[in-house]
Amino acid sequence: MIKETEIVCQPEQHEDEAALKKLAASALNISADQITVLKILKRSIDARGRRVVYRMQVRVFVNEPYIPENYTIQYPNVKDAKPVIIIGAGPAGLFAALQCIESRLKPIILERGKDVKQRRRDLANINKQGVVNPESNYCFGEGGAGTYSDGKLYTRSTKRGDVNQVLKTFVAHGADEDILIDARPHIGTNKLPGIITAIRETIENAGGEVHFDTKVTGLNVEFGKIKGVKTADGETRKADAVILATGHSARDIFEMLHRQDILIEAKPFALGVRIEHPQEIIDKAQYHCESRGEYLPPSYYSLVEQVDGRGVFSFCMCPGGIIAPCATEDKEIVVNGWSPSKRNNPYANSGTVVQINMEDVKGGNNDPLKLLRFQQEAEHLAFTAGGGKLVAPAQRMVDFVQGRISADLPKNSYLPGTKSINLDDVLPEWIAGRLRKALPVFGQKMKGYYTNEAILVGVESRTSSPVKIPRDKETLQHPQVQGLFPCGEGAGYAGGIISAAIDGVNCAVATAKILA
Repeated sequence: MIKETEIVCQPEQHEDEAALKKLAASALNISADQITVLKILKRSIDARGRRVVYRMQVRVFVNEPYIPENYTIQYPNVKDAKPVIIIGAGPAGLFAALQCIESRLKPIILERGKDVKQRRRDLANINKQGVVNPESNYCFGEGGAGTYSDGKLYTRSTKRGDVNQVLKTFVAHGADEDILIDARPHIGTNKLPGIITAIRETIENAGGEVHFDTKVTGLNVEFGKIKGVKTADGETRKADAVILATGHSARDIFEMLHRQDILIEAKPFALGVRIEHPQEIIDKAQYHCESRGEYLPPSYYSLVEQVDGRGVFSFCMCPGGIIAPCATEDKEIVVNGWSPSKRNNPYANSGTVVQINMEDVKGGNNDPLKLLRFQQEAEHLAFTAGGGKLVAPAQRMVDFVQGRISADLPKNSYLPGTKSINLDDVLPEWIAGRLRKALPVFGQKMKGYYTNEAILVGVESRTSSPVKIPRDKETLQHPQVQGLFPCGEGAGYAGGIISAAIDGVNCAVATAKILA
């Protein structure tokens, strides 16, 4: 007999198999000795009451054998199959490639950056020397921005595709099975590179190709149909289908499309700062205790407030995390956050941003690049204010709200360094003013949040793509170019690792239909 039930346990019990069996037995009115295996299906932390508890949905095998699930996927060999060019080796591109193989098509991934091993050296140069390689950085390279940007797998895009299958694919390539059960699954930047490498090896072992240091500079289009791509090395690669999965920071791709008169559109995004607190402040506020102890993970938060008709919200919250320099060009500052798998750093950081609409930015509404230019200007201002070498402009939270330059800055996780300035010199007044109003309100919602122990670091500007590449809702092809499939976060159809992976799968399925 197999039954399912919900159990509630204390934090110290959540990994105690005997204790969980007793709770399940009590819920089902059976003896704990009758339980062969207790399988956790879903697990979440409930901090709404005076005492924090774990809630679990469990499957109970009562006098019944349990056969562990095998996550291995058998892929066909597609070495001699029809080619599909995939531009970009981020989650959208990698999962598009896996789906192409399942559809018996040959994926050929062209990635401007380096593999994960080589990429580490360029990240070290960013953090230690303040030097950005425009082709290999936190955004460009194998695995895309997600590889070195935390590995959060939480998504609301459950209606777009099979989230669980994406998670199982990660498990098949080395991720911990916990991502299948946790309410807010997370892999960790320290573990993601190995998993991404394993996915690439699966693609290559099945006959697909992955080419690094291969930058696409043009699309070959004849009579409204895609025929292939041109690369920076002067080579032309032919294919009747191209999946464009280049991520939200590939500005040269937007410029290329615009130059080739291929329709793109300006898209609203959000911009602000990354805010970092000591993790213990967040834990005290969320868990209602002086110390979270050894049985609770570092806590997270999600905050939102409407200010003067515009949303101000936290974004990409990283418990136990690090603020990272994510510029993709010289003379710009871009900050983001990531966490290792254990989330054991002493700080918690989150983007805190203001929604930007078309009417907020000067220029004609027919200019598809006007929001991208606004984004660039903010990043250049931040670089200038920091003084170079990726030193970021920063201010203590209460000082920012009260309009005074911080006499000093707290210790923080941003390795290239921070410089005390008035962030009003970097942020437009209509963004800074809304942040200034929102932060004390966030402090009312979460005790301890509004404090001068928190630091604001600018600018958080790559929240999503400032450009959208349109596509047909049914075929997923560009309305002007048959065989061109705009895909993932860079095209405006995803907002994180899971939604990008799902969109990659969907685009590959659509590709198979036209190549069948």
